[in-house]
Amino acid sequence: MKTPKRLQPLLDDGFIDEVLRPLMSGKEAAVYVVLAQGETRCAKVYKEASKRSFHNQAEYQEGRKVRNSRQARAMQKRTRFGRREQEEAWQNAEVDALYRLASAGVRVPKPHGFVDGVLLMDLIVDANGDVAPRLNDVELTAAEARDYHQVMMREIVRMLSAGLIHGDLSEYNVLLGPEGPIIIDLPQAVDAAANNSAERMLTRDVDNMTRYFGRFAPELLSIDYAGEIWSLFQLGNLNPDVPLTGTFKRSEKSADLDGVLREINAALEENAAREGGDEKEQDDPEDEWNER
Repeated sequence: MKTPKRLQPLLDDGFIDEVLRPLMSGKEAAVYVVLAQGETRCAKVYKEASKRSFHNQAEYQEGRKVRNSRQARAMQKRTRFGRREQEEAWQNAEVDALYRLASAGVRVPKPHGFVDGVLLMDLIVDANGDVAPRLNDVELTAAEARDYHQVMMREIVRMLSAGLIHGDLSEYNVLLGPEGPIIIDLPQAVDAAANNSAERMLTRDVDNMTRYFGRFAPELLSIDYAGEIWSLFQLGNLNPDVPLTGTFKRSEKSADLDGVLREINAALEENAAREGGDEKEQDDPEDEWNER
C-alpha cells in the first residue's frame, strides 16, 4: 500500500519497517498496522484539530499541567502558538496515560514510543491472531458478561488508584483479547484529583460499562459501583485490591438551596455594611476638620 504521508518520516528514520494496512479511522486518529523491529504493531496517527470530531476538549483538559505560564497564556488566548501547544498537549495526554497505566498494571496496549504525532503500541489480537474485536461487535453469554463486568470495574479502580479516569469509556473503546477486555483510546483521560468533573466522568464510565454488560446479564443493572469507588477514592482508601460491595447508599437528602441563598445574602449584606463603615471612617477626619 502507499505509505501515508505522516508515516513516511518514521519509515525513513527506522522507527517502523513497513506499513502493512490501514486498521481503522476514528474521530481523533487513523490507525495502521505496521511492522516494527520484526513485530506487528499499530501506529496511531492523530488527526489535526480541525479534522477531529471530538467535542468538549476543554472539559477534559482541565487540571492538566503545562510547561510554563507563557504556554498557558497562549493556549488560553488561542494564538497560533497556543493552538499548536494545545494540540501537542492533547496528543501527549494519551501517551502519558498509556505509560502511566501500563506501569500500574492496567489492561491497556503497551506503548512503544511517540514520534511526530504518531503513537506506536501493541496490536491487540484475538486467539486466532486476528485484530481483536470491540466489545460492541460481540455477543456475550450472561456468564461472560458478569465476568467481564467485574474485570472492567477492577480496571476502573486500578486506573483511579493511579490517579486517572478514562473519561470516555464505553463498549466502543474496549477490545476483547484472548485474556479478556483491553482498554484503548485515552487522549481524553483526566487527572482525578485536579478535574472538577472527575466524579461525573467516573460515574459515566462505570454506568456505560454496566449498561452494556447489563444487556446480557440484566441483574448487573441494579449494582452501583460508581458512588462506592469515588467515596473510597475521596477517603484515600482506594487501592487495586479493595473489595467492592456494589451496595453504596447515596444520600437522599436534598440540597438546602434556600439556606445557601440566605448565607450568600447575609455575606453580601455584611460586606456592604463593612464597606459603608470604611467609607465613614475615611470621611470622619475631614468632617472634623471642617467643624474646626
